[in-house]
Amino acid sequence: MDETNALIEQRKAKLKALTERGLNPFAQRFTPSETCAQARAAYAEGREVALAGRITAHRDMGKSQFMDLKDQSGRIQIYAQKQVLGDETYELFKHLDLGDFIGVNGTMFTTRAGEISVRINSFTILTKSLRPPPAKWHGLEDTEIRYRQRYLDLLANDDVCQVFLKRSAIVREIRQFLHGRDFLEVETPMMQAIPGGAAAQPFVTHHKALGCDFYLRIALELYLKRLLVGGFERVFELGRNFRNEGISRKHNPEFTMLEVYQAYGDYETMMELVQSLVCHVAQTVLGTLFIEHRNAEGQVTRTIDLTPPWPRVRYKELIRERAGADWFALSPDERRQRATGLGAEIAKEYEDFEVTQAVFEKLIEPTLINPMFVTHAPKQLIPLAKLSSDDPDTVEVFECCINGQEIAPAYSEQNDPVEQRERLEHQAGGEQQKLDEDFLVALEHGMPPAGGMGLGIDRLCMLLLGQESIRDVILFPQLRPQLQPPAPR
Repeated sequence: MDETNALIEQRKAKLKALTERGLNPFAQRFTPSETCAQARAAYAEGREVALAGRITAHRDMGKSQFMDLKDQSGRIQIYAQKQVLGDETYELFKHLDLGDFIGVNGTMFTTRAGEISVRINSFTILTKSLRPPPAKWHGLEDTEIRYRQRYLDLLANDDVCQVFLKRSAIVREIRQFLHGRDFLEVETPMMQAIPGGAAAQPFVTHHKALGCDFYLRIALELYLKRLLVGGFERVFELGRNFRNEGISRKHNPEFTMLEVYQAYGDYETMMELVQSLVCHVAQTVLGTLFIEHRNAEGQVTRTIDLTPPWPRVRYKELIRERAGADWFALSPDERRQRATGLGAEIAKEYEDFEVTQAVFEKLIEPTLINPMFVTHAPKQLIPLAKLSSDDPDTVEVFECCINGQEIAPAYSEQNDPVEQRERLEHQAGGEQQKLDEDFLVALEHGMPPAGGMGLGIDRLCMLLLGQESIRDVILFPQLRPQLQPPAPR
């Protein structure tokens, strides 16, 4: 029997001993009066409190016990004395382990070492933990375990808890900001007959009752635009998208997006919106517009300055700066050859505009650390945007790039149904079954001019919380299934 299984058996024996005493730890009830943090903040000598949490440290002093009790808010020390609790109750401490949940009633005091503590006069065992905590309780470092068993990561790493508490606060502030601007939050289908709004490989599922395939959505866009047609003038949705593509530091197959649409706005309206939104969230949640990213040793590797106004630069200008002033005067073959020479990976099947985009994505975007609005991209990249009035080869769009990656694309929405059909047909390569005819019919009923914006919530959290991998801001990232060994009985 290995060490872990031996420890599990020891804990099961302790559980059995408790039940033989007539105690069922899983059937007890306890109502805390406050959290550990609230108790510490409202400290007063002798004040009575009722606290509950997990035991994360235990020091047996013979006739007294010191324990650390931890809840979501933090930890507090508890102190138990045999002469206060009595022999029978005090005897229960030998059946407790790290990881168990208990509730305690007691009074607050400060130890001679200056530690705020609770002197308990009674306690209740609330849950018996049958598995030991990670060997390194204060700082689980095994990356595989951290992602596969996130609950252990949260138990062991306070910094990880803070990341996800702040992520929740970020999402809350996004909602409040948009509600404050009279945007209506809506929900649209995750299963769609035709996956539209982006060019990506979808996940396929089959609906038995309807007898047909559906696709998990790759974007929120087309249903939200239907709502503009229906008369809702300011809408947003915070929801999951799914793309059956690669996994990387910046990509997860399941990810969270915010999409916002505003009637009578345009891409410049969306610039003001995303800049104000991100700055509001940073200032409210983090208290600063200067975001530090650190390495494993805690050293600052870069500081991102979110101070507005954020600069605007045209896509073509950035391409010319990096790939040569004559880039757009070259032939397609010459562009392909130069891009390869510059270090961009160019697949054989790439169209000419995709070669240029590869230069942007591989050689330019990673260098854009402070916020920048990259505007007027090639029209082939974004068939749902309006053509630029001063350059019909581009569209009225921007990509908001921060921290070396795109976090928010936005554009003046195409509302000409004839032009929209032609461009979607070109994107579909003549495959009519890929066209969302219902969306095109909706557009023919008339959609007001509008601005639309998407914001990648996971990437925004990476940026604001100083995380270098998308997996570190997603509670349960996708991983290859692991064959589980038989559980001990």
